[in-house]
Amino acid sequence: MVRSLLNQAGSESNTRHARLSALRRLRGLTRDSDKNRLVISTHNAREVLLGILFSETNPISSELNLESLAILSSFPLSESDCLLVSSDPDRISYVIYLLSHSSIDVRVNSASLLENVLAGTRSPEHRAEISNHDEVFERIVGILNYPLTYPRAMKVGIKALFALCLVKQHRHKAVEAGAVEALIDRLADFEKCDAERALATVELLCRIPQGCTAFASNALTVPLLVKIILKISDRATEYAAGALLSLCSAVERLQREAVAAGVLRQLLWLVQSDCTERAKRKAQMLLKLLRDSWPEKSSRNSDDFACSDVIGF
Repeated sequence: MVRSLLNQAGSESNTRHARLSALRRLRGLTRDSDKNRLVISTHNAREVLLGILFSETNPISSELNLESLAILSSFPLSESDCLLVSSDPDRISYVIYLLSHSSIDVRVNSASLLENVLAGTRSPEHRAEISNHDEVFERIVGILNYPLTYPRAMKVGIKALFALCLVKQHRHKAVEAGAVEALIDRLADFEKCDAERALATVELLCRIPQGCTAFASNALTVPLLVKIILKISDRATEYAAGALLSLCSAVERLQREAVAAGVLRQLLWLVQSDCTERAKRKAQMLLKLLRDSWPEKSSRNSDDFACSDVIGF
């Protein structure tokens, strides 16, 4: 049945109505179960669907394009599929154009496809070409800011933003598009995996001067990072510690803010926990950086901390 539906959808000799009907049936099957998605993916579905999606890349997208996009957003793409999209500027421009569609479903499906392409593209040049589009960051941040009544927008939005921010030379575009404000506003609302990805994005943006400045100017940044540093997962702890280290290294005022927010206790727990070695290393560096900002009582009691073989000042 799947092969028949794909043949019907992909054949230009069929009526538009027949092709649309086949795509809608396929979309229904992909929604039903993981098993259905696996069966469909083994029938060369991505090749057929990509062909339909990019058959008409004019501003007025047909229902055929949008139905194929909806199905494609349910599947991971192969490396060759990603290359087919990322190596063609017209196709990338079309996907980015769909990020501004009037329908939030279409915008989210487009963001999902774009994230898939970025994640599956090996060429740094192709990834850089995608992230070089100014409007792509603005539109992804817009999806991330969509009301919480549509949780898929937040999940797909943070995946796409993280994938874009892996291209270092264009991270400043994320800051200019309002990513810092969006991340701070949404950080407490993400589920575990999405929170890890959000914190990884925060750490990436803290590594550039524009990002550091933007996070430093938000009064919620440091208290929020301190609050959640041990609450989500080992990975999240590592990213939060890395972000705090970058921020406190760049702005002395934030050192005092971090201490006031209770970071010392959190860091001391961290270095004596079963967390990752990378997280412990970042915590040690942060503790050393903050030494001059410790309250007098903590300084007098610092011998208690020195007895740990994990912390070496």
